[in-house]
Amino acid sequence: MEELTVEVLRAWARTALAELARARTGIDELNVYPVPDGDTGTNLYLTWEAACDALPKGELTFTEAIQAFGRGALLGARGNSGVITSQLIRACGLRLDENLPRNRDAAGGAERPGAAPGVLADARMSEAAAFADALRYAADAAYGAVAQPVEGTMLTVARAAASGAMTAANDGKSLADVCLAAVASARQALTKTTEQLDVLRRAGVVDAGGAGLVVILGAMESVLTGRHVLVDVPARVEPQGEDAVSQDGPAYEVMYLLDAADDKIGDFRQSLDALGDSVVVVGGDGLWNVHVHTDDVGAAIEHGIDIGRPHRIRVTHFADQAHHHEPAPGRAVIAVVAGDGLGDLFTQAGARVIRGGPGRRCSTGELLQAIEESKAPEIVILPNDQDSIAVAEAAATAARQDGIRVAVIPTRAQVQGLAAVAVHDPERSFDDDVVQLSAAAGQTRHGAVTIAVKDAWTMAGMCRTGDALGVVDGDFALITDDLEQAAYGVVDRLLGGGGELLTIVTGRDADPELAAAVERHVRRQRKDVDVMVYDGGQDRYPLLIGVE
Repeated sequence: MEELTVEVLRAWARTALAELARARTGIDELNVYPVPDGDTGTNLYLTWEAACDALPKGELTFTEAIQAFGRGALLGARGNSGVITSQLIRACGLRLDENLPRNRDAAGGAERPGAAPGVLADARMSEAAAFADALRYAADAAYGAVAQPVEGTMLTVARAAASGAMTAANDGKSLADVCLAAVASARQALTKTTEQLDVLRRAGVVDAGGAGLVVILGAMESVLTGRHVLVDVPARVEPQGEDAVSQDGPAYEVMYLLDAADDKIGDFRQSLDALGDSVVVVGGDGLWNVHVHTDDVGAAIEHGIDIGRPHRIRVTHFADQAHHHEPAPGRAVIAVVAGDGLGDLFTQAGARVIRGGPGRRCSTGELLQAIEESKAPEIVILPNDQDSIAVAEAAATAARQDGIRVAVIPTRAQVQGLAAVAVHDPERSFDDDVVQLSAAAGQTRHGAVTIAVKDAWTMAGMCRTGDALGVVDGDFALITDDLEQAAYGVVDRLLGGGGELLTIVTGRDADPELAAAVERHVRRQRKDVDVMVYDGGQDRYPLLIGVE
């Protein structure tokens, strides 16, 4: 692929989000600098998710897409690493928009209207060269946003990636090869961070933020080359010193958005630097994201008031975050549901619900909002589909930073969630309740039937558009030309492993006779099995089936 388009941006956004979800826990475990709070992977995921959520659907120009993506990252940035990443995203996007061949004045050498001062519309700059130049510009911008840049961090990795890309671009390499060079250089720089920063050497880890950046760049390599690039997060090695991780340093992390004139930011950044460390101020055009570690929270906010309007202020106490929260007593169960009927079922069982399901991925932000609104000190999350588990884990990690106990029951199907919530007892201890819910979900086998919407290879073989498909425990298990026969096949396979209760959840457009036929089939074959039928209202799947 030799052109950077809106479609490429969307693909990169999706791929990087999935990879950050996969690598999040491993990156968290590397996090010892600047504060050993174990949240870098989560913060990067939340920042990237905010950028993805801000990218509008439908037809967009590249300029519109880049601006929306960058603004989403700026507004949703979390933690030191997330704020720096938002600056990298925004600066890279702005530079690309200036320098991509199709966006420039073709009369080379003329400054394009609206371009940054000194940026020439060089008609000879290729797509690959524009990408490399954007990485260089972004790395410089990230260094400039940090009051006291430190080598051995994600800044070092960003600059190395840019250097590798520039060398490849100057050699006339293709866009994909320039990206390959950037990723290779970033990986090499990441391995060296352990020796560049003493706290990393003593802990036996590479820089967590740098590891996240390699994951993000690797996702772009996957998109441009068409080959899936699996970026393994380096594991912790044997620490090379005692007291590898120290809690010394400022007690609070202060973050807020700031409406302020651009020409005030230089002095403002230096005034924050006098209050603490890890000062990062990113943004532009009157909107800034401010981050500082300090012991004087009031002064950090007052400096913002002196030059503008701080808002969305967030203060985290590193030593004991839970002391800042006095939630109302109780325990909340939050369930991701795939249809209105399912929502009613979970609500009746006492759960708070968030809409998800096929074609609508639940976001971490929605889960965090539900957790906050519940005001409960103990939270159980039922994601109820495979794709929502990583989102739920990210939300749980973020909520735990605020002193909330959160458990994610890894339910992969709506019927597993129903089985879990049915045994929920708020009078039990939190740990006992989690064990009971987990056991109920784990003992529930699940299946479904659907109609193929395109020709495709499945675990059961080749299916054609319009075929009836049977799903067993998440895999396509059978293909027929009749939905009723597919449902019989799924039920028989699920009951083949034993079971006493069969639950059928009907979809929004399901023929009522389909569920009735399955119920009759079960009663003929297995008189010892109880059958329950519910209206779920979910899309795409006429029947969801569970066996306990």
